[in-house]
Amino acid sequence: MELMQWLTGSGLGEVVFTALVSMLPVVELRGGIPFGVGIGLPLWGAFLASVVGNIIPAPFIVVYIRRIFHWMRQRMPRFNALVDKLEHKAHLKGSLVTKYRFWGLMLLVAIPLPGTGAWTGALVAALLGMRLREALPAIVAGVLVAGVLVSGITFGFSAFLL
Repeated sequence: MELMQWLTGSGLGEVVFTALVSMLPVVELRGGIPFGVGIGLPLWGAFLASVVGNIIPAPFIVVYIRRIFHWMRQRMPRFNALVDKLEHKAHLKGSLVTKYRFWGLMLLVAIPLPGTGAWTGALVAALLGMRLREALPAIVAGVLVAGVLVSGITFGFSAFLL
């Protein structure tokens, strides 16, 4: 209970909580920014915590997801359908990235719609064999653009001026 009080009752706790929420797949910063503002952070604090939290999983996904999928296929065949579904999703979204590389990956991550974001972008980059040094800058740029769009759409673009 003390942890929850710290996460919701102190400025640093709210930043950490917002970053943790933004690390979750599907939720990412699209949910993290409104969540952070909702628990009391100013927009810029929620924005920064959400961006950092959303970026943290990306390098691990790019570097390790193919090995994790291989391991899952070997040791947990029950999850083959899930792995197949994730790989199929990544390959469908990969055409934009294959054609435009940096800009395609950045755009895939930046569009604040379901099925896009840092997790999907990192998965696509990994399955297309992109190196981390090529993929990460595009993912970071996409997360920043998505953060601006989510903040502006949710709270109004004039909120950046305050």
